[in-house]
Amino acid sequence: MLVIFGYLVVIGSVFGGFALGGGHLGSLLQPVELLMIGGAAAGAFLVGNNGKAIRATLKAMPTLLHGSKYSKALYMELMSLLFEVLGKVRKEGLMSIEGDIEAPKESPLFSKYPGVLANHHVVEFMTDYLRLMVSGNMDAFQIENLMDNEIETHHHEGEVPVHCIAKLGDAMPAFGIVAAVMGVVHTMASVGIPPAELGILIANALVGTFLGILLAYGFVGPLASLLEQKLQESTKMFQCVKVTLLASLNGYAPALAVEFGRKVLYSTERPTFGELEDHIKQSKAR
Repeated sequence: MLVIFGYLVVIGSVFGGFALGGGHLGSLLQPVELLMIGGAAAGAFLVGNNGKAIRATLKAMPTLLHGSKYSKALYMELMSLLFEVLGKVRKEGLMSIEGDIEAPKESPLFSKYPGVLANHHVVEFMTDYLRLMVSGNMDAFQIENLMDNEIETHHHEGEVPVHCIAKLGDAMPAFGIVAAVMGVVHTMASVGIPPAELGILIANALVGTFLGILLAYGFVGPLASLLEQKLQESTKMFQCVKVTLLASLNGYAPALAVEFGRKVLYSTERPTFGELEDHIKQSKAR
C-alpha cells in the first residue's frame, strides 16, 4: 500500500507542479517514448540476467506491495517455539524432539505457532540444525560456521533481485536519452516544416529524457531499496535462531538462550523481557 501511495505522491508532485506552472499535460503524453524506454529496458533486463535471476526478480516483485510480515508478534512466536523446543530437550533429552523436527507440520509443538510454520525457510533452517544437534557429532564452533555460511548464502540469493532492479533503474536515464536522441534525429530530418511544428517535435524529443529520469528515480530505483530492506528483515530471523541455538549448545538454560536471541532483534520489533516472558507463559498454558 505504501508503494502505491508513494507513486501517487510522485505523480501528483511532478505532473501537478508542471500543470500549476502553466504546462500542458497533453504534451507529456508520449506513448512512443514510453515504448522505446520500456522496451529497451525490458530487453536489456533479459540480456543481462540468467533464468534464475529473472525468475527470482519476478517472484520478488509481488512482495513489494505488501507490508512487512516481520512483526513483534512473529518474533515472540519464534522465541516461544525455541523456548519450548529447548525446554523439551532439557527435560527429555535430544532424542525427544526427533519426531518434531522430522515432520514439523504434523508436530503438535510446531503447530502451536502457525506464523513461524508458514515460513518454511526458517523452519527448515531451525530443524536442520536441531537435527545436527541430535546427531551429536558436531561442536558449537562447527555449527556456528555452517550457520554463518548458510545465512550468507541466503543473503546473496536475496540480493539477486535487488541488483537486477537497481541496474534496471540505473539504465533508465540512458534509455531516456536514447529516446530523446531519436526524437532529435526525427526533428532534424523535418527541418523544413514551420517553426511551430518544429518546436512541438523538439518538445516531444525532450520528453524522452524526462521520462527516463522520472522512471529511474521515482519508480524503479525505490523498489530496489525496498527489496533490500525486506531482505535485511528476513535475515534477522535466521540470526535470532542461530544465536538461540548456539547459546543452548554452550550450556545456557532455555530462558537465557532465548534472551540471547531477543537481543539480536531490531529495536523496533524487539519485545521487552516482560513481554516475551508473558507470551511464553501463555503459549505453555495453551
